Amino acid sequence: MKKYLIFLFFSVSVFAQAQQTADEKEIQQLIQGSFDTLFSTFDSDQMSKFYTADFILLEDGEVWDNQILLDYFTEAKQNPNPATRVNRFEFIKTTVSGDRGWVAYHNFATISRDGEVIREVRWLESATAVKTDAGWRLDMLHSTRQESK
Repeated sequence: MKKYLIFLFFSVSVFAQAQQTADEKEIQQLIQGSFDTLFSTFDSDQMSKFYTADFILLEDGEVWDNQILLDYFTEAKQNPNPATRVNRFEFIKTTVSGDRGWVAYHNFATISRDGEVIREVRWLESATAVKTDAGWRLDMLHSTRQESK
C-alpha cells in the first residue's frame, strides 16, 4: 500500500508539473504571437485572440487600452511603405498559479525597410495573463525601453 501511495503521489506531481510547463509555454507563445500578429502586421482583428476586453499596456509612462491600440494599429496600417518588424524574446521567468500567470522577458525588435535594418529596439517587459474559456489571454503588459547594446 505504501508503494502504491508513493507511486500515486509521484504520478500526480509529474502530471501537475507537466501541466504547469504546458501553461507556461502557452503564455510565452501568447507573448510571441501577440507581437508577431499585432505589432508586426497590425492585424487588429486578432486582438481578442491575445488580449482581454479590459487589457492595459503600460508603455513608457503612458496607459494604453484596447481603443488606443486599435487607433495605433489603424494609423500604422495606413503607412504606404511600412517597416518590417521581427520580434525575438528571451524569457526570464514564467509562473502559473491556477488560472493566473505572469511572465518577465526581454523583448528585441529589429525594424527594417526595403531589406535594410533601420533600428533595433530592446525592452524589459512583464505581463499578466488569465486563463479563459478560449485559452490564455493577456490582461496587462508593462514595457520599459532599454538602451540598445
